[in-house]
Amino acid sequence: MSFNMVDFIEKKRDGGAHSKEELQALVAKTVSGELPDYQLSAWLMAVYFNGLGDDETMHFTEALADSGERYAFPKDMRVVDKHSTGGVGDKTTLILLPLAAACGAVVSKLSGPGLGYTGGTVDKFESIPGMKMHLASDEFIAQARRIGCAVSGHSKELAPAEGKFYKLRDVTGTVPSIPLITSSIVSKKLAGGAAGYVFDVKCGSGAFMKDAKAAEALARNLVKVSKKLGKKAVAVLSDMEQPLGEWVGNAAEIYEAVEVLSGRGPSDTRELCVTLCGFMLALAEAAESPADGKEKAERALSDGSALAKFAQIVEAQGGNAEVARRPLEILSRAQKKYSLKETKGGFISRLDALAVGEALRSLGGGRLKLDDEIDRAAAIRLNKKIGSAVAAGESVIDLFYDDEEKLKEALRCLEGSWNVSGKAEKRRLIIGAIE
Repeated sequence: MSFNMVDFIEKKRDGGAHSKEELQALVAKTVSGELPDYQLSAWLMAVYFNGLGDDETMHFTEALADSGERYAFPKDMRVVDKHSTGGVGDKTTLILLPLAAACGAVVSKLSGPGLGYTGGTVDKFESIPGMKMHLASDEFIAQARRIGCAVSGHSKELAPAEGKFYKLRDVTGTVPSIPLITSSIVSKKLAGGAAGYVFDVKCGSGAFMKDAKAAEALARNLVKVSKKLGKKAVAVLSDMEQPLGEWVGNAAEIYEAVEVLSGRGPSDTRELCVTLCGFMLALAEAAESPADGKEKAERALSDGSALAKFAQIVEAQGGNAEVARRPLEILSRAQKKYSLKETKGGFISRLDALAVGEALRSLGGGRLKLDDEIDRAAAIRLNKKIGSAVAAGESVIDLFYDDEEKLKEALRCLEGSWNVSGKAEKRRLIIGAIE
């Protein structure tokens, strides 16, 4: 077909709808380098203001997925994938992969490194000595078939056009567009080859979506577009007003994951993981319903099978599987500790997830740019959560660090990061589900 980029931009600027063929041509010419950044940026801004319809979003998503390699699993494997929109202390993937696999699902997970204050799954797994996080597609598929789970960093060959649009959105003020976010997420899921997706859409201060209405709109769009593309999908809305769990940091979150997989660990981390796992098992036809799947997940945490599967995944990917038994000996740990203490006492009524995430990044545990080196030993421990009683002089937050200058910046981030009140009030962790 004949394709004119100026006409294409003007159509969306004036509120028109693009055809499947037009969107395919856009993506093809983006990959070939024919279109200059200024024209792509103009189109992204037109989409930001005028949106994409359901069919447009579906066609754009599919074209992005088709721009590179697509993994192909045998149909009998019923592979499921889980995606989180990102948050502080979000170690759910570390737990869910072995947990769902131990319950009979086949789980594939392609992840990126962390950027900003949200940690990346690749960085966390790479805290385990020897863990290989870049598998070729044939290795990835073979491992998933053999042990029920594989996890790897994104291949450059996977949805390359999406990477181009992502970078442009980041520098053109068009990141908050729900159709563009949806196409970015679902195109990579589609290229990854799974048959079903569970989306954990977080909202609150430590989430990408701060507003509950916007988070719900994104969740609905993710599910709708996935289903239009022939995939099973469900989205769970979860709270990220405070960090998840007790620990924030790359190696520290591996430790907490091992604790949960051992049948211990913080109750909020455990509850979110068994809930998400219930949906994953239902989509994979390894459970009759999400409730049945949740019960199976609880049993796998109690009987040791989830922890054994974690050790098997680590060993399969070259890591030190002893981390499942002796995490404090295997994982790197910062040598210095600084405690932030409450001065008055009462009940924690606010605990700013964003402030905690920025503090970890200041300690070296996160990135400002993709090529930044990170300190996997840097960590923050939350001794109190919203609703917890705290006495004057008690530590609310502990920081574990090695660099005094970085500590100073982290402490600046945490100024005023919690409030206390005279009454205990808990937050609802799981806000709802969209199927």
